Amino acid sequence: MLVDGGGIDIGAATGGSFPSDVLEALERWDELKDVVAGLREPLVHPVDPAMLEAPVRLPRQVFAIGLNYRDHATEAGIKDLPQAPPVFTKFPVCVTGPEATVALPSPDVDYEVELVAVIGRRAEHVAEGDAWDYVAGLTVGQDLSERKVQLAGPVPQFSLGKSFSGFGPTGPAIVSIDEFADPGALELGCSVGGELLQAGNTKDMIFGVPELIARLSRVCPLLPGDLVFTGTPAGVGMGRTPQRFMRPGDTLTSFVESIGAIHTTFTAGSGYGNSASEE
Repeated sequence: MLVDGGGIDIGAATGGSFPSDVLEALERWDELKDVVAGLREPLVHPVDPAMLEAPVRLPRQVFAIGLNYRDHATEAGIKDLPQAPPVFTKFPVCVTGPEATVALPSPDVDYEVELVAVIGRRAEHVAEGDAWDYVAGLTVGQDLSERKVQLAGPVPQFSLGKSFSGFGPTGPAIVSIDEFADPGALELGCSVGGELLQAGNTKDMIFGVPELIARLSRVCPLLPGDLVFTGTPAGVGMGRTPQRFMRPGDTLTSFVESIGAIHTTFTAGSGYGNSASEE
């Protein structure tokens, strides 16, 4: 658990009565909130941001929402806004931390900064008005995409093209909902060097976090530690003229207001220079 100036080892702070593993702790989210609220002057350890791993290292389910910002739908050439959120998955093994180095499989890797909701309680047939009660907190995410694989026909491979190793950077921490003045209106964006690539606000989502949780939980249970990538604003590389994709040596900084920033550095993978769809 991160606090100002460092972090608290929940396992040590509770005398071993609570697990230090985040996913195990989230299984007891309601109890964890009470335990944390009752801690008195726990030992705060220094935290090196470069050593942080993903807040949830191996979630059981990762949901991702497409075309969830009006300006992004426009740049994608969508004339009529979606009446239901387009949903795909990023396979959980692609999730990585806030200071990750990612090997590019090809020159066709795109960026998409996203707000990520982390589920804190099993959610099944949840009413939209109750949905925030099922969210442990929010974090920053990058939905990296290899566009050639993603859009290869005859049927697009969204999940496969978005699940190369390291294609799900998240972090730097899970920030609980009570820390936000308005969790539904947060600025977010990403940049490389001094070049601002994306800038938006989550209030411009077509489907907000509560509606997404309500809709998803009607179909399948959401489990503690599950991640919901909630979509990206305009400015993605594929929608630019000329197109702008990640290159070896780039460091992509992605941020969400009141949460922080993550930094993803790119290197050339073994297949870089060849189309990943032809490997």
